Amino acid sequence: MWLVPEEVLVANALWVTERANPFFVLQRRRGHGQGGGLTGLLVGTLDVVLDSSARVAPYRILHQTQDSQIYWTVASGSSRKEITKHWEWLENNLLQTLSIFDNEEDITTFVKGKIHGIIAEENKNLQPQGDEDPGKFKEAELKMRKQFGMPEGEKLVNYYSCSYWKGRVPRQGWLYLTVNHLCFYSFLLGKEVSLVVQWVDVTRLEKNATLLFPESIRVDTRNEELFFSMFLNIGETFKLMEQLANLAMRQLLDSEGFLEDKALPRPSRPHRNISALKRDLDARAKNESYRATFRLPGDELLDGHTSCTLWTPFNKLHIPGQMFISSNYICFASKEEDACHLIIPLREVTIVEKADSSSVLPSPLSVSTKSKMTFLFANLKDRDFLVQRISDFLQKTPSKQLGGNGSGRKASFGDQAPEASPAPQEESQQPTSLTPSPHGVPTASQGLLKLFQGNTPMEDLGAKGAKEKMKEEWWHIHFFEYGRGVCMYRTARTRTLVLKGIPESLRGELWLLFSGAWNEMVTHPGYYAELVEKSTGKYSLATEEIERDLHRSMPEHPAFQNELGIAALRRVLTAYAFRNPTIGYCQAMNIVTSVLLLYGSEEEAFWLLVALCERMLPDYYNNRVVGALVDQGIFEELTRDFLPQLSEKMQELGVIASISLSWFLTLFLSVMPFESAVVIVDCFFYEGIKVVLQVALAILDANMEQLLGCSDEGEAMTVLGRYLDNVVNKQSISPPVPHLHALLTSGDDPPAEVDIFDLLKVSYEKFSSLRAYDIEQMRFKQRLKVIQSLEDTAKRSVVRAIPGDIGFSIEELEDLYMVFKAKQLTSQYWGSGRPGAARRDPSLPYLEQYRIDASQFQELFARLAPWACGAHTPVLAGRMFRLLDRNKDSLITFKEFVTGMSGMFHGDLTDKLKVLYKLHLPPALSSEEAESALEATHYFTEDSSSEEALRQEEQEGAGNENIQEKRGEEKGNSPPDCRHYLQMWAKEKEVQKETIKDLPKMNQEQFIELCKTLYNMFSEDPKEQDLYHAIATVASLLLRIGEVGKRFLGQPGRKPQDTAPGEYEPPAPGPPQESARELQPATTDNPQAKAGGDTQLGNAPQESQVVGEEGSGEGQGSPSQRLSDDETKDDMSMSSYSVVSTGSLQCEDLAEDTVLVGGEARGGGAVDADWSISFEQILASILTESVLVNFFEERVDIGLKIKDQRKVERQFSTSSDYEQSGISG
Repeated sequence: MWLVPEEVLVANALWVTERANPFFVLQRRRGHGQGGGLTGLLVGTLDVVLDSSARVAPYRILHQTQDSQIYWTVASGSSRKEITKHWEWLENNLLQTLSIFDNEEDITTFVKGKIHGIIAEENKNLQPQGDEDPGKFKEAELKMRKQFGMPEGEKLVNYYSCSYWKGRVPRQGWLYLTVNHLCFYSFLLGKEVSLVVQWVDVTRLEKNATLLFPESIRVDTRNEELFFSMFLNIGETFKLMEQLANLAMRQLLDSEGFLEDKALPRPSRPHRNISALKRDLDARAKNESYRATFRLPGDELLDGHTSCTLWTPFNKLHIPGQMFISSNYICFASKEEDACHLIIPLREVTIVEKADSSSVLPSPLSVSTKSKMTFLFANLKDRDFLVQRISDFLQKTPSKQLGGNGSGRKASFGDQAPEASPAPQEESQQPTSLTPSPHGVPTASQGLLKLFQGNTPMEDLGAKGAKEKMKEEWWHIHFFEYGRGVCMYRTARTRTLVLKGIPESLRGELWLLFSGAWNEMVTHPGYYAELVEKSTGKYSLATEEIERDLHRSMPEHPAFQNELGIAALRRVLTAYAFRNPTIGYCQAMNIVTSVLLLYGSEEEAFWLLVALCERMLPDYYNNRVVGALVDQGIFEELTRDFLPQLSEKMQELGVIASISLSWFLTLFLSVMPFESAVVIVDCFFYEGIKVVLQVALAILDANMEQLLGCSDEGEAMTVLGRYLDNVVNKQSISPPVPHLHALLTSGDDPPAEVDIFDLLKVSYEKFSSLRAYDIEQMRFKQRLKVIQSLEDTAKRSVVRAIPGDIGFSIEELEDLYMVFKAKQLTSQYWGSGRPGAARRDPSLPYLEQYRIDASQFQELFARLAPWACGAHTPVLAGRMFRLLDRNKDSLITFKEFVTGMSGMFHGDLTDKLKVLYKLHLPPALSSEEAESALEATHYFTEDSSSEEALRQEEQEGAGNENIQEKRGEEKGNSPPDCRHYLQMWAKEKEVQKETIKDLPKMNQEQFIELCKTLYNMFSEDPKEQDLYHAIATVASLLLRIGEVGKRFLGQPGRKPQDTAPGEYEPPAPGPPQESARELQPATTDNPQAKAGGDTQLGNAPQESQVVGEEGSGEGQGSPSQRLSDDETKDDMSMSSYSVVSTGSLQCEDLAEDTVLVGGEARGGGAVDADWSISFEQILASILTESVLVNFFEERVDIGLKIKDQRKVERQFSTSSDYEQSGISG
């Protein structure tokens, strides 16, 4: 690359001059390339430790003039090829021009100006991309690719100087963090350390400090523990490693989501000297934190943030904090966690203006909303720029008021002034409106609770009614002071009111606000109705599961004892399954959704469900409930920290895993009385998962003594079950709903009742030290464990599903599975052009989740197959792939892959030859290969009858499988689908029991391909000559056997010759003899005869043993036509040096111009359509040669092959160095 010219005072230190002319010098760095001695060794060490090779490439070009001692760098290169290109450009374009100048200063000025111009031109061409990395970083990326053999698709994110602890010895070097790998390289005084770890293999990643290691980062995989320390900024490094590991876990969890994630966000103002990917990942982390803090939609991107103060009218204070600006929101978060949070949607903003500055309010900014609220920000550093950004976003915001029409709640829900909003009492007295649905069942536009509970006056409820009315008054006072709707000031006072309980008349409204669901609902008007319309009548696995669970959703509540509630629940769940097919439907979603429907309309319940599944409880409701398992791990960790004594007992009993999933997945709704659990849901929508963890810890703490006395899991479950059944809400005004779980508990003296508000109070008093940030850190740590544990489970399941007669051990199968999976995962981030293999569907059975295509299989085949065939290997791999790909979808599963490998590695001589034989019959031998052979030789004919019969069988088989698969897809993973897979696997086992007599015969063309494969297979063997001689003998024998067989087929009435084939003497060299006429009876029973007779003859090769030919059409005589003894002898005689007799003939000779007929090389003759050979004949012939028998019966250790494969994936790439030995300095 061209460099901005810089002075170099000492041009030859650490450099070797390789080329020179009067104006330029090309130099190579010592220690780079071959040789170098001790000096090169020291320079190599310095380059690694001091990062000089990242700043200075191994090659450079300097500009010099004769009388000057100053040199100027003008170009550098990472390879000789790159630097030579620059050198040639300078020689061709500048040398002649520079020789004209008289003044050396003018020469230097001209060169510098020219180089500046070239760089400017290159930058101009690259300008549209806008994210080009600085030169230093690019050099480091090139060095990383070369050092670790990474392809162009592997992008470097950042690199850091650090030490890797090998035993107790630190090795100073460079840590390279790429999108998919962690790499480390150190070279100290001749000792080299190179590490490559895939992020998807990381099982543990943590930052710690011990006596042995100073502050360090620990990286664990399944096989090793790695420690890195002595970072300049360990916090930044660890944060980046966390992000990359998280991306990898997302890849394992959901490949489709990972592929979408690859389009990383771009920051608006990139910084210099930082990798573009690093900036993108920083932007991603800030976006995720911003959305989580303010519960914003998933597509909201942070534009920027700045420190400021916010004037809070309720306590007359200026609260310091941060203002966040994005395309649709202005948000504020105070430095103190509970002081104040504020969310202002730009759709509500009417005026943004700069107020007058004063000593009290420097640089103030006023924001007014439609609800007559005004927010005053001050102490803004760059107020003018901020106002301009907000104005730009406001211009893009739709002007119409969203959500202005609808139910009474919607009218009160936008940022209306408190006095403008209708009172809850007025709302409850309005007649309930019912909207007809497409099914004819009326749908309530309000919560189902209002429909089925009735409008009981508060006065009739006594003390409970008075308490409920008091709660409503508290909230209305809060609305008056802090605002109502989205723009409400959220403070510690808000949390206190939530903990005291939300009144039922306001519950739905506040759930929508606190969860952020309201923002999505008003910005997507009509979306839910469209989804309901699209999903109506659609059938899938999700809808089948939904129908099965509808009547299990709170069956004790009157709202779900009739078709109105059931139909509403069905529509919401089906619409969500249609919106998010990745999740579809998961058990427990029905229980949560039924509670949401009690307090909100269908549309509101739908958006609350979206907020729960996609933001507040990430990955909870996918098919492997990963999110719930992650939080279960956090719960176990917190139990160890807060309740260490109980933790050991719970681990011993194995209780935590049993109880916590139901607690977390249903937010206690399935294990507590409804009136109590709904109070926890109130707090959850305000505080998030923190509340659920706190309450779970408080429940264990309250039952500690009884749990410590339990002797088994069942007893502990009973203790906790009885406790939860007696958690009551004495303030609830709803009629008590019978709790079915309570019926399962027994005991003479029921435990004392526990008030839900007391339980919440205790949980906040004892466990309030939990912070959202700490929980996110623990979630990351547990996510690594959970996903890797699930992957291990999947591996074991796949290995168990492989039949026992496959031949490989459990360890070998597991190693093969990891290699196979790595190849498929590699395609996701390096081979985006492969649509089939790049996607992994987690809903499929484990055996079918990972699949590879033909090119990936070819790479694995070349590394793992025991039969090395040199240049012929890709052809053989393609045939093996077609043989294994039974359903013709151009992808093979792990089971198919292992079946193919087993055929080559295990079994006796017969089994291995059977595999080789099949590889030269359809469908493995494709019609394209046959056609190319015909075009190359001009005389091949197709054995159409046998191929057509085989293809017909294959099509019928594939057709049956496709029909069964389609039926299976329609039914999803229901029990019939499982039976389908069992039947399919049973059928596969039956197919494997075929005998050698079931194999079809091989025609001459296919036999030629088999001979080519065998020649290539032996070319790299130590006993190459012996094998060539043996296969020559066998092939000659088989050719004669085929000729004899042809005569029996051609003349069924004739007895075989008395003379043995071996008694025929070879003809003496001389003039060409008359070619034998091929007997081809024109009967309808033998369509091959018709196919072979009309073929035109080609030119004969000029070889002494080649025989002339007559037109093959003459061979179509009557079946009774007889040959003379001489003619018969000519056809069946064996040349003393046949085509395969000497071992020196290569496969290309066979392919280009030779046809094997009767042991002779016939040029230009047609492939004999009647000639055929059976597997038994090939097997019997090979058994006569011990060297061939030993070759095929030799055991090959696949474990060594797998190790070699892993080494090859990580080998150092030196091919880019383009060395030229003829260059001299």
